[in-house]
Amino acid sequence: MDRRQMLKGAATVPFLSVLGGTGWQGLVSQAQAQDPQGTPFSPSTVRQLARDLAQKPYQAPDTKLPAELDKLSYDDYRNIRFKPEKSLWRGDNLPFEMQLLHRGFLFRDRVDIALVADGKARALPYAQDYFRFDNKLPAPDPKLDLGFSGFRLHAPMNRPDYFDEVAVFQGASYFRAVAKGQIYGSSARGLSIKTGDPGGEEFPVFKAFWVEVPRPQADSCVVHALLDSPSAAAAFRFTIRPGTATDMAVEMTLYPRTDVAQSGLATLTSMFFFAPNDRNGVDDFRPAVRDAEGLALINGAGERIWRPLTNPQRLEFSVFMDTNTRGFGLMQRQRSFFDYQDLEARYERRPSVWVEPIGDWGEGAVHLIEIPTKEEIHDNIVAFWRPKEPLKKGGEYSYVYRLHWGWDGPDAAKLGRFAATRAGAGASGRQFVLDIVGESLASIPMEAVRADVSASGGEVRNVVLEPNPDIKGWRLAFTLDPKNTSPVELRAVVMRDQERVSETWVYRWTS
Repeated sequence: MDRRQMLKGAATVPFLSVLGGTGWQGLVSQAQAQDPQGTPFSPSTVRQLARDLAQKPYQAPDTKLPAELDKLSYDDYRNIRFKPEKSLWRGDNLPFEMQLLHRGFLFRDRVDIALVADGKARALPYAQDYFRFDNKLPAPDPKLDLGFSGFRLHAPMNRPDYFDEVAVFQGASYFRAVAKGQIYGSSARGLSIKTGDPGGEEFPVFKAFWVEVPRPQADSCVVHALLDSPSAAAAFRFTIRPGTATDMAVEMTLYPRTDVAQSGLATLTSMFFFAPNDRNGVDDFRPAVRDAEGLALINGAGERIWRPLTNPQRLEFSVFMDTNTRGFGLMQRQRSFFDYQDLEARYERRPSVWVEPIGDWGEGAVHLIEIPTKEEIHDNIVAFWRPKEPLKKGGEYSYVYRLHWGWDGPDAAKLGRFAATRAGAGASGRQFVLDIVGESLASIPMEAVRADVSASGGEVRNVVLEPNPDIKGWRLAFTLDPKNTSPVELRAVVMRDQERVSETWVYRWTS
């Protein structure tokens, strides 16, 4: 367990409830009492459970744990380890293995898990024998049916003889994945509600999973999930395909219990502490500390936008209105060790995460929330899609999208890309220096292009666009004189006549 898992777990406590009757627990009871081979399962099973659940009043969860697990510290919880030799499907000549995660510490909520094979679901009962309790940590009564707090999937991604951890589902509705050669960084969430609201955020939770047993030649693993919260229930189907880029096809069906005006769909979370564009109050040997450096968007009109992240002095909201957005993501573009100089954290190996909507999502906006932080242990960046119209009580809403976890987005831009944003004191304001790269730039003569730089306030001066042979690209520099205006919205793009030859750089400067 690392800092990200620890923080996500803290969000789970208030929101997990136990279904009864026709719900998940009923399915488990039927499987155990009526048919030891399992109960029928189809793609509609979880949708029907979510639909039924949304028609009932929300029930607060019972988070009670036995005394041995009730007050575990972080170090105590780390002493509960899954036995690798107990990995599900180990030795079955299948392309995936699965490991289970114990309850305790911040991960108090019970998650029920079933395995699906040949059209039937079989409950996976808790067994203490799956786990080691190291350093004399007392184990609970082995007769207790504790359930689990989540699970992780492994596959031979980096080499054929070793099963690497590919994805993990644990804590509220959080999940993460990595591509070949990467380590965990940014996270995704099944659903967010009221993120950044002064009255407090609502954290929906995954309360049950059905994992399809992979076939011997499969290149993907399918996971079904049931989500619940005071405002809505939802059904999910994830098709997880690891590789050089790890792709997840996500099918989500949402059933609101109440009108939901502040929904967050395809939510991504990450960490940005400091970087060359924002080192305010930081005394650190490292050039940058971040899991993601910017929000990238392709709007419905096809414009590519790059918004570098910041660690603001106060909570900041940015809203990008759009119709049928083509995609957005929290991206890590700088990939050299020398960009971070951290031998342990290895920020250059953190995944970029790109959301690719499938079908028309209509009117809405991509929201970016930047939260002040004084430590790198906190996830302080959130991005999501919010429909323009509230989700109505009693309705049914379906969204399909792909999540791409990897070194870049799924399609390489033909336009010039902003590879670095730097800022510092200038003679009469703030000096900004932007690096632009891209294969297409080599065929464009400098005398044929111009830089358009604008600001919502103050004055932009000394705009210079020149070659940067060390990056085989261009450098754009300018000075912002804010003239006592704050915040100032900045915008820059490189043009050839009336044609964009770079993506559009946008930035919010605050005093």
